Amino acid sequence: MKTFFKKHKPLTWFFLILWAIIVLFPFYWMVLTSLKEYGAYNAEYTPTFFTLSPTIENYIEAFTAVDLGRYLINTVIFTVITTALMIFVTILAAFAFARLQFSGKNILFTLFLALLMIPGELVVITNFQTITELNLRNTFTGLILPSVTSVFYIYLLRENFAQIPDSLYYAAKVDGTSDWRYLWKVMVPICMPTVVTITILKVIECWNLYIWPSLITDDPKYFLVSNGIQEIRESGFGRANIPAMMAAVVVISIPLIVLFLVYRKQIMSGVVRGGTKG
Repeated sequence: MKTFFKKHKPLTWFFLILWAIIVLFPFYWMVLTSLKEYGAYNAEYTPTFFTLSPTIENYIEAFTAVDLGRYLINTVIFTVITTALMIFVTILAAFAFARLQFSGKNILFTLFLALLMIPGELVVITNFQTITELNLRNTFTGLILPSVTSVFYIYLLRENFAQIPDSLYYAAKVDGTSDWRYLWKVMVPICMPTVVTITILKVIECWNLYIWPSLITDDPKYFLVSNGIQEIRESGFGRANIPAMMAAVVVISIPLIVLFLVYRKQIMSGVVRGGTKG
């Protein structure tokens, strides 16, 4: 296969460029739509692939039709707190499964992984019932609590921790190092690429969360950007205000795109390290 691609470099480049266009086209369409006037967009019987009169009025509309600024602040608060708690819980759980010895550990870890087989919709339903019974609807606590654990991230970091030689642990114990200190001074720094990867993926997950905030909040004071996008979409006069909604999506997507571009090498390195044994 490698020999084939080496001999047919033009064909390889053609398919790579074609695939890049397919992947990037939705982003181009999103930006293009955000630059079209509301009336001009609704008057199009056939979608156009460019505009001769771009406007930023949709971006202004995105921040005036709803309180998008407040929603952005709420999303930042939600994302930072949720990610920090999730990373702390994930590191402790992964360390326990990878290094500590206790009765029934393998059986417990197997049952823990079995949670990955449960459909997410069922988890949402049980979480909603629990948060409602605790009277935590329309609170940041209710938004955050169901998202502070992740079976997949614990598994990924546990596999990474398991690759660290036992000799390091025994040497640290001989020197009188506690498990707590060994975890934060040795294991976490060694596995930092995976920790960074998990952090970034969790940030993206929290930033894009839609179903849970829509279920657990009906007070605009606690709305996230996903709620704001839906409000903007419904702000048109009898029709969905798609251009303003796309403008909001562009604004909301910029931080995630920048985050990925800055840490793309760490993400790839962390996924490879976490999925490789030995």
